[in-house]
Amino acid sequence: MAGSSLLQILLAGVALRLTRPRSGVALRRTPSSQCKSYAGCPVDWTPRCSASETYPVGEDRVTNHQAIIQWLQEALKLHMAGRLGEAELLYLKSLAVDQNCHPALHLMGLIRLDQGRHAEALSYCERAVALNPSNEDAWRARGLALAALGRPEEALASFDRVLQRRPDALQVRYFRALALQALGRGREAVAELDRVLQAKPDYVEAWVVRANVLWTMGAVDQALESFGRALAIDPNMPEALWSRANCLWTRKQNVPGAIADLERLVAVRPAFPYARGALLHLRMHAGEWRELAREREALDEGVRAGERVVEPYEYQALSSSPADLLACARVYAREKYPALPSPQRRTRRDGKIRLGYLCGEFRAQATMYLAAGLFEQHDRARFEVIGIDNTRDDGSAMRQRVTAAFDRFVRIRDLSDRHAAERIASQEIDILVNLNGYFGAQRTGVFARRPALLHVNYLGFPGSLGAGYMDYILADAEVIPDGEEQFYSEQVVRLPGCYQINDGKRPRPAPAARAAHGLKETDFVFCHFNYSYKVTPEMFSLWVRLLKNVPSSVLWLLESNALFAQNLRRETAQAGVDPARLVFAPQIEYSAHISRLALGDLFLDSLPYNAHTTASDALWAGLPLLTCRGKAFPGRVAASLLRAVGLPELITDTLEEYESKALALARDHALLQSYRDRLTCDPARLALFDTACTTRQIEAAYEEMMVRWTKNMPPASFRVPESSSSAENSR
Repeated sequence: MAGSSLLQILLAGVALRLTRPRSGVALRRTPSSQCKSYAGCPVDWTPRCSASETYPVGEDRVTNHQAIIQWLQEALKLHMAGRLGEAELLYLKSLAVDQNCHPALHLMGLIRLDQGRHAEALSYCERAVALNPSNEDAWRARGLALAALGRPEEALASFDRVLQRRPDALQVRYFRALALQALGRGREAVAELDRVLQAKPDYVEAWVVRANVLWTMGAVDQALESFGRALAIDPNMPEALWSRANCLWTRKQNVPGAIADLERLVAVRPAFPYARGALLHLRMHAGEWRELAREREALDEGVRAGERVVEPYEYQALSSSPADLLACARVYAREKYPALPSPQRRTRRDGKIRLGYLCGEFRAQATMYLAAGLFEQHDRARFEVIGIDNTRDDGSAMRQRVTAAFDRFVRIRDLSDRHAAERIASQEIDILVNLNGYFGAQRTGVFARRPALLHVNYLGFPGSLGAGYMDYILADAEVIPDGEEQFYSEQVVRLPGCYQINDGKRPRPAPAARAAHGLKETDFVFCHFNYSYKVTPEMFSLWVRLLKNVPSSVLWLLESNALFAQNLRRETAQAGVDPARLVFAPQIEYSAHISRLALGDLFLDSLPYNAHTTASDALWAGLPLLTCRGKAFPGRVAASLLRAVGLPELITDTLEEYESKALALARDHALLQSYRDRLTCDPARLALFDTACTTRQIEAAYEEMMVRWTKNMPPASFRVPESSSSAENSR
């Protein structure tokens, strides 16, 4: 049935907001299937058109009432056969004769739902229920339209209207649970789904939604049990495979299990949105590079065709094209987080600029290892600083530090996007900063409702979000060179130094012994501590050649997962190098990690996605880093960092130059030691780690944004002058 195209569209508005917005449950009984309730024209429809007019139907002329009945009956057959365009013409023909024909209004609403034209669907359904308040199917369709428009509260009321008359309507109870889901009322949603499943244990969609709700409530094992129940009923259900794969990966770090589910999904539904990209991303995590070139090319082609083949975060480790990265982000923003109408403030109160930092990572996590000092260093004479918190509380010291750094801390984790936006709007925030972008526990849907005067994309996502409601991106001249503004939907604001804020209160490396980490004192230690998805076969082959050319050298890597270690050892052996020369480091507590970084000799950076926080950590620990400058923001960050620590000589522009320099450094211990000395002599004096200076530059950017807004000028790209930091520091 052609209406089955709704499988992903319909629940876009009601699907559960997850830690990563990856889940969705299709409606197997789509709105178009609801037209089956009209086996014939409803007898309670009273025509309001002139009875004297007649119309040709076949070889006869019949009254308008008879004509509409016959048109509707013919349209219903077409509708149920999936011939929506032909059915639509007959519904509209009926409405041209009688604009109050409520069956045609309802059925047009269903067609518009199938087409993803939700606002029009709602208009038709509103008219249908106004004319015939007893039409339960029209109330149900109204609820679906409201849900898809991001109005779950009103959708809930519509579903409740049906359930007052038909408490046994299981499908409506299922829809009601979805609305509760979208409102963040997880326990109520589970209770509603349990009622559905008690009556119909094989309701597979309900099992998947139940699993998704439990997942976001933190009941991961129960969620996986529910996914299992769904897949026992239908082993090939795409939505169940998709959601379980993401749960296994993000909450259990079960890479083989997640890959297996995604492989099955791609086999049964090759065009399932974002599935091919997710599968390739997980294979990269596992170091499984079979058919990588072919799959990467297929993703590039899909992105250029405007298809939903890969999520922006995953694509950044696969593409070096700024144009393709923007195209990917635009597709994702348009489909997942379209701009939504909402009341906007046109004025602001007098006084200090009120900043809001919205983040899902206010905890012991990489973003906070960079930004904690920013919140503390803001000039309270000029700025009021509010934390908008979407974080799972980990009880860490970093969590406590960050919470204390804000003037106010507003929790939105349990709020729907709409309610979160309303809560933020009530704070009268001038500039709302998105610290996640499309990474982690992000809330882009909140920004889509424009809760602040200005929106800024910063730090968490190294690239454009492709959304018109994001006004600015904070960058520098290295990560976004002059002339590349066209690859960003945001206006580009360049700081005079490195865009990346760094916390000068990072723990200093403590004395550590190589032996405790499986390293020999006599070995030359190349290292790479990025997550495994950043390691490409091209880069790894280069690193193995370095091992061949530098006797008594090892490559020290982060052990992201067991498959990664296993596959890289195999690749190394096939290249003729002893796999024992790969040393895998487990994940450990942050301060201990900083200390062990100091044990390496040379950090080898990756392309097309550089080390970011990891690179700053390495430089802070005194570990020299060699990078190859890429073509897009994710591949240019390390170059910006190296300039900020005064080591531009460690920036290369080709992989040939990169390999040659790495080999030369491995053979020139004195030169390498000189770099280490420059990093460790007094890290606080290095521009990269001058938190106060970078904070003043960021503040100057915020002030210029507000100046433009106050003058009714649209957002525009600009540079923050070098003098901004020195002038403020001299106060």
